[in-house]
Amino acid sequence: MKFTILGCGSSVGVPWITGNWGNCNKKNKFNIRTRCSAFVKKGNLSILIDTSPDIKKQLLDNNIKNIDYVLYTHEHADQTSGIFELRPFFWKNKKQIKIFANKKTLKTLKEKHDYCFFGGQGYIPILKGNLIKKNFSLIKKTDKLNIRSFYVNHGKIKSTAYVIDKLAYISDTNGIFFKDFSKLRGLKYLIIDCLKFNPHPSHFNLEQAVKISRKVDAKKTILTNLHSDLDYTLLKSSLPKNIIPAYDGMVLNL
Repeated sequence: MKFTILGCGSSVGVPWITGNWGNCNKKNKFNIRTRCSAFVKKGNLSILIDTSPDIKKQLLDNNIKNIDYVLYTHEHADQTSGIFELRPFFWKNKKQIKIFANKKTLKTLKEKHDYCFFGGQGYIPILKGNLIKKNFSLIKKTDKLNIRSFYVNHGKIKSTAYVIDKLAYISDTNGIFFKDFSKLRGLKYLIIDCLKFNPHPSHFNLEQAVKISRKVDAKKTILTNLHSDLDYTLLKSSLPKNIIPAYDGMVLNL
């Protein structure tokens, strides 16, 4: 099984649409960051986490040619606005794609992208919405993946964290509930939000992300949702060996 970090950038990516690189060295390819999405591959089973605004480029760059299921972390635009890019997978497989999200996210998606779920005006419904469960399995023929989910704080909303095998993916959070720390212990990989050096009302900063890594004692912690404040080389050189910054296209083997 392989887990690919398709995008590890904050809501505006690096560089910004204005060409601003912030503190990032534009000559370093690891500083080119698209918005957060991820991909899980187990045998013939293909699972996408979030549909960022950059999802078409991400899938093409990583030679991903099929999507069986989509998991959503939350309803914000940088995680959802590429949803219409899923249409070619419906055309290819000739069946609706099952997506999984919490109640608020699913409601928002259906309101903003109603044609994807209900069709009309010449459109055929391409998606089938499902409420996320705490424990569930996704299956394709003989390939099966067991997934656990739980809520984390993300500013004024809740975001969904996913634990897949020995990996946890928590791309957007500023607080994890005490009762859920046990779910994060003994992991091979912890992928965690780390927006900036300075505190932020809806994201972990570097100090907080490092503290969480130490608290759960993950073998390897990978920092994602990186803003243009955080240069890859500078950040990597300042971290313990078991904590590293993500980069677009990073592949983790499970």
